[in-house]
Amino acid sequence: MNIVEKVISSHLVSGEMKAGSEIAIKIDHTLTQDSTGTMAYLQLEAMGIDRVKTKRSVAYVDHNMLQAGPENADDHKYLQTVAAKHGVWFSRPGNGICHQVQLERFSIPGETLLGSDSHTPTCGAAGMLAIGAGGLDVAVAMAGGPYYLTMPKVCRVVLTGRLHPMVAAKDIILELLRRVGVKGGVGKIFEYYGEGLMDLSVPERATIANMGAETGATTSIFPSDRKTREFFAARGRAGDWRELLADPDAEYDEEITIDLSSLHPLAAQPSSPDNVTEVSKIAGMQVDQICIGSCTNSSFCDMMRVAGILAGKRVAPNVSLTISPGSRQVLKALAANGALAKLIAAGARILECACGPCIGMGQAPATGAVSLRTFNRNFYGRSGTPSASVYIVSPETAAVSAVTGHITDPETWDGGEPPYRVPELFDIDDGLLIKPLKDTSKVEVVRGPNIKPVPKTAPPAETLSGSALIKLGDNITTDHIMPSNAKLLPYRSNIPYLADYCLTPCDEGFPARAKAAGGGFIVAGENYGQGSSREHAALAPLYLGIKAVLAKSFARIHRANLMNNGILPLVFTSEADYDAAAAGEEIIIPSAPEQIRSAAEGKPVKVTIGGRETETTLDITPRQRDILLAGGLLNYVRDGGV
Repeated sequence: MNIVEKVISSHLVSGEMKAGSEIAIKIDHTLTQDSTGTMAYLQLEAMGIDRVKTKRSVAYVDHNMLQAGPENADDHKYLQTVAAKHGVWFSRPGNGICHQVQLERFSIPGETLLGSDSHTPTCGAAGMLAIGAGGLDVAVAMAGGPYYLTMPKVCRVVLTGRLHPMVAAKDIILELLRRVGVKGGVGKIFEYYGEGLMDLSVPERATIANMGAETGATTSIFPSDRKTREFFAARGRAGDWRELLADPDAEYDEEITIDLSSLHPLAAQPSSPDNVTEVSKIAGMQVDQICIGSCTNSSFCDMMRVAGILAGKRVAPNVSLTISPGSRQVLKALAANGALAKLIAAGARILECACGPCIGMGQAPATGAVSLRTFNRNFYGRSGTPSASVYIVSPETAAVSAVTGHITDPETWDGGEPPYRVPELFDIDDGLLIKPLKDTSKVEVVRGPNIKPVPKTAPPAETLSGSALIKLGDNITTDHIMPSNAKLLPYRSNIPYLADYCLTPCDEGFPARAKAAGGGFIVAGENYGQGSSREHAALAPLYLGIKAVLAKSFARIHRANLMNNGILPLVFTSEADYDAAAAGEEIIIPSAPEQIRSAAEGKPVKVTIGGRETETTLDITPRQRDILLAGGLLNYVRDGGV
């Protein structure tokens, strides 16, 4: 077996490991973060579960860190108390980004992790089967339920050769994105293999696993080998390591080979992670802002390379440079070895150990600015400044460009690749991790006034009708559907407030139109809902009365989130039907419950759009049929479904 098959077979609850069929797997660990976690724990409470049933669940605070009002602090207090009430670990503000801390402190080869964040696959770097999902799916896993998914194809990515100096792990994943695009990983798991792995540390592998989410992949996974053992030993966790390798005769559905020696520094241009070109082709462009950090590139290794480049140098006068270490462990190590002083002396602005600019929580660029970021997404408007041009690059490219003041190919840098030493044993301090209590009887869950109940759903009516409230193009992201800037993030626990901003990046009048019409339908193109796992992109449309989304195709997590909230994800069977559909046309789905039942048997769902009868597909299993007929996953679970 390959690595994916080994982990899934040891956790298989139901189904057959055959690509395309539905399987259910046992979840060992879960993670939530504060922008998605508040809703997940509200849903867990609604299920009536006293204590989580996983091996370990962790609630992180790393997104909503700016406390311009009481909303974020109120949510943090709720998360800390609800975690204590239900037996969940709590990572306090300042402890670090969820994926970095989870990798350092809690990753275990061969075990499963489900997280309410799309970059949960980061822990695949340590041999975990780590999958991002909507908060409700994570809540069900915390309640002891299995996680259902379509068995993905397994694509082996063979890495050969060695990277040249100043070419980074970031360039490997950018190369994969250049080849397969933001839809090329849908329905797949990327499993890495080859001699090229021997030179890649676990933090470098984490960069690749993290950003593999941008291909639409279910997850990515690396073997647990000698490099993995070194990583665990350096963090005082040698006892958690075990070897996990593919069998020599393992079979794969697909294979991609990347010759590392052929790679040069790459950059994703505005405004998509797969709009990739070589840095040398855009070199010379003046830069206004550079942000180094995020769950993709905030490890000790990344920070040391940046510190080595900036040592004795000064950030160019036209550049604002910010650096966000990924965890308190990383920050303490940088302070202990003097690297932090070098960064400060160079003129870098040191931000706290959090997501920060990556999710639009501060550091929005100036109007029309060029911003280089070591992050994973450069979607339109995500930075907080719609007019800014955001490029995704490696830490090496970012650091060199910070000194020169313009986009610079790091392979032309005179200083070469700076050496650094990884500590044999990091200074381990888990003081900001709060362990679960054994006796929770005296814990009181504290709820601020901004925390609103989970929106209620209902079984589908006999006939679903309304107008096409909006028609959208391809690759609409969850940032488009439910914007996530610094002004809106504090309201993640308040769906009625957030709903007034649903799809406003595409059409400012959409929320008012949806309310006036009493709901309706959304028409969209390819890959609708790509990007973040935020189920708010389904909850806000639910609140506005959206009954179904008709699209050419859906991103995996968002499709699941729609169904979990009782919204039908219908797929056009004909390109011409999408082309003919127009905003404002009346849409009717007759005999909706009966059509949902027949869809589970492979029959089309018939829809009338502007008087034209159209066939769509609703590719669902019998379990998903029952979820939709119940009006969503929460109703289904409360009614005894599993």
